[in-house]
Amino acid sequence: MTDPTQTPSRAAAAAPADDEIDLGRLFGLLLDHKWLIILVTALFAVVGAAYAILAAPVYQGDALVQVEQRSSLSPLGDLGDVFGQETESSTSAEVQILQSRMVLGQVVDRVELDTVVQPRALPIIGDFVLRRQIPRPDVMAGKPYIWGGERIEVGRFDVSDALRDTPIFLTSTGDGGYRLRIEDRQLGTGEVGELSRADNGAITLRVAELTAPEGAEFILTKRTRSTAIRALSDRLSVNEVGGGRSASTGMLRLTLTGTDRDEIRASLDAVTETFLTQNVERQSAEAEQSLDFLEEQAPELRAQLSVAEDSLNDYRVQQDSVDLSSESQAVIQQFIEVERQLNELEFQEAELAQRFTPNHPSYQSLLRQKRQLQTQRAELNERVSQLPAAQQEIVSRTRDVEVTQAIYVNVLNKMQELQVARAGTVGNVRIIDEALVGTAPIEPKKPLIVVLATLLGGMLAVGIVLVRGLLNRGVESPEQIEDAGLPVYATVPLSDEQNKLTRRVKHKRDRHASQVATAVLAERAPADNSIEALRGLRTSLHFAMLEATDNRLVITGPSPSVGKSFVSINLGAVCAQAGQRVLVVDADMRKGHIHNAFGGRSKEGLSELLTGKLGLNDVIRSSNMEGFHYIARGESPPNPSELLMNARFSEFMEAVSQQYDLIIIDTPPILAVTDAAIIGHQCGTTLMVARFQQNPVRELQIATRRLENAGVTVKGVILNAMERKAATYYGYGYYNYSYK
Repeated sequence: MTDPTQTPSRAAAAAPADDEIDLGRLFGLLLDHKWLIILVTALFAVVGAAYAILAAPVYQGDALVQVEQRSSLSPLGDLGDVFGQETESSTSAEVQILQSRMVLGQVVDRVELDTVVQPRALPIIGDFVLRRQIPRPDVMAGKPYIWGGERIEVGRFDVSDALRDTPIFLTSTGDGGYRLRIEDRQLGTGEVGELSRADNGAITLRVAELTAPEGAEFILTKRTRSTAIRALSDRLSVNEVGGGRSASTGMLRLTLTGTDRDEIRASLDAVTETFLTQNVERQSAEAEQSLDFLEEQAPELRAQLSVAEDSLNDYRVQQDSVDLSSESQAVIQQFIEVERQLNELEFQEAELAQRFTPNHPSYQSLLRQKRQLQTQRAELNERVSQLPAAQQEIVSRTRDVEVTQAIYVNVLNKMQELQVARAGTVGNVRIIDEALVGTAPIEPKKPLIVVLATLLGGMLAVGIVLVRGLLNRGVESPEQIEDAGLPVYATVPLSDEQNKLTRRVKHKRDRHASQVATAVLAERAPADNSIEALRGLRTSLHFAMLEATDNRLVITGPSPSVGKSFVSINLGAVCAQAGQRVLVVDADMRKGHIHNAFGGRSKEGLSELLTGKLGLNDVIRSSNMEGFHYIARGESPPNPSELLMNARFSEFMEAVSQQYDLIIIDTPPILAVTDAAIIGHQCGTTLMVARFQQNPVRELQIATRRLENAGVTVKGVILNAMERKAATYYGYGYYNYSYK
């Protein structure tokens, strides 16, 4: 029990400020709720372990391909000196090709990834049952769920576009046959090994094998090609191995994940082989295009050569043979070289025009080389113009023959080279490592999941406890009340014995059930700690009432269910045990339940007395204890406050004050109704009951102010249901001992 004379300054030193976080109290909250934290943490750990066990394992396979530097198949030689780095294969471009719909679409068609066959598994544990190959128990006979050892192999499955992405249920008949349905619509029947058509030919199905008892169901789905490609793309990743920002190794690692190891291996092999095939076809196509171009040019060059040769021969005949000087022969050789280079640049320009605009650096470089050669040709023409007329003509005609012949021979050589290249095209892609699928799943990571689930459960439980503790502003120590300027007359511990003597009763006017005492604790367990605390209150109350004008004590509280009736009944009992004549009055005519503690009834009580239906002697009831009497609340009247303001109540107070040494009046909560303020005018002493961790200090202050506004002075507070908790021990230093 706290000394009511303790000064506020001394009390303030014992409790932390409201705006500060008391770490000791938070630590105590965790200790108080340790079993809740342990339970929630263990629950999360179990759920995490269950998920890790039941979740379908995800496997990963990988393959390695190399994209080598790609040589150009220009019809007239290597263009590396013109293109620079453009002749090298772009690794990022190859990655995009690998992930393109062109490649993945062929993989989907090749592996039939658009056909999905799923067993109708049990909820939650179905995948686990199938993985563990648990056989079907007898109690599951006739059920549609698939168990271990039951399988289906689909040889052909085609549907119309309207039925794509639509689940089709195949139900085994147990004799090698099956039924098809879409939801509740029956489509038809079929036999294993036979081609079946259903839904007017919209479904074509051939089941190669079906091992399942009657009633077992499989779900067949023909996905759209785009859906299957997207699903495969989501599982496939392509990354370059090694190299840096400035260097490219051309080594690409393909990674594919999934739940079926065989499907991963088949799909990944199909991706690499499709990529290799399309690369070879692309290289061969380039050689084919270049060869077609040269084949178009060859006849024209042959015709030009014939014309040039005829012209030269005709001129020699006309001039009766003209010999070339050494200077003329040198000029002709220079002409041949310049024309050959110009001709090659013409072919290169034709290729560049298909790939780049004239503003491209490579295109501009080619044009500069072309202008330089044209300048050299103009200079040679100038030299030829200075020769004698006969020499000029013979040089011109001989130049045409030699240049055209050199170009024609070069084209024929390139055609032969391209024919050989086309026949032996191997592409610039190599499969270094074929698909390999790991034996251990990459997901779920069982230890990590269990650890994370355990940590999450622990943090969640701790968070809930701390948040509830921080939001709970209920009184936890007498010092908090005294800091508000209210003396504490007693701290009554929570009684486990009292909890055994209570039962839950729901009043017709109340939505929630309340705890109702069925016996007097002071009579059943006089040595209980809470009764000892009330004996201390009896002593403090004796001195407090010496200054009062009467022997009437009002017990009220700020809210319901704080223990006003418990304090009233048992305080009266301990005072009666001390030899006083005590009367306990249940003035809560709305929901009073003091009569239950004495095994009586609510009728014929205070309300009947105040309405004049019964006299005083008719409503006073005795108990099993000598000198201890009580008055029940009576029938619930429609106007309790008006009855208390009646003169009969004042007369009643005067009469019982003459007959008893102490009158204890149990009143309704002051913040709910005004009955306590009305009764307080008739009594000299008023005490307020606050419940541990339920009533905030501010609520007590408001209740006190409301009584004071009505002219009633609150002598002090009784802190009820005090518990020895670590939060209060570490936070406010509350101590409570038993002495037996």
